[in-house]
Amino acid sequence: MRIFCIGRNYAEHIAELQNERPAEPVIFSKPDSAILRENNAFYLPDFTQDVHHELEIVLKINKLGKNIPVQFADNYYEEIALGIDFTARDVQSKLKAKGLPWDIAKGFDSSAPISKFVPKSQFPEFPRLNFNLTINGETRQVGDTTMMLWSFGEIIAYLSKFFTLKIGDLIFTGTPAGVGPVHIGDRLMGTLEGQELLNFEVK
Repeated sequence: MRIFCIGRNYAEHIAELQNERPAEPVIFSKPDSAILRENNAFYLPDFTQDVHHELEIVLKINKLGKNIPVQFADNYYEEIALGIDFTARDVQSKLKAKGLPWDIAKGFDSSAPISKFVPKSQFPEFPRLNFNLTINGETRQVGDTTMMLWSFGEIIAYLSKFFTLKIGDLIFTGTPAGVGPVHIGDRLMGTLEGQELLNFEVK
């Protein structure tokens, strides 16, 4: 199982980080050791002083695919989840300034909490989805998939040009605006179309 992540897929998030708007999807990955399941607590690592939350919708690939035409790409997943791409922002900024890869800022252990998966068929307006993140009861991120630069199908088609997608692979599809730091004692709750899927503590 591999974890593919899409960066800069919401225009307002691009603006808040003062990044350049890309012409193609920005791809990075996390190792499977980044997964944190069952709403287990997230422990802040000691090598960073600035861990940011990035709430995302996650797709789970359900069949083998390579060079998938975009019009068929939505047939390659049936379930979705909420996930958080935790980012060591201070580490990432230092590495980016030097033009170096930033794997350790994104792929450290437990940097990808993920909820249970639910069938996409249960959402009547799919692929339009609303999702949000609260911290200690305060709304921090609000997402609407109609604001994505690249749709779920376009993401899958693009990835499959370079990687053979396999059953069980996960795709984090990008985060909306509102990212920010987390602190010990914070309680993070993520909802998808009003359904609570994430609820865990930072320690």
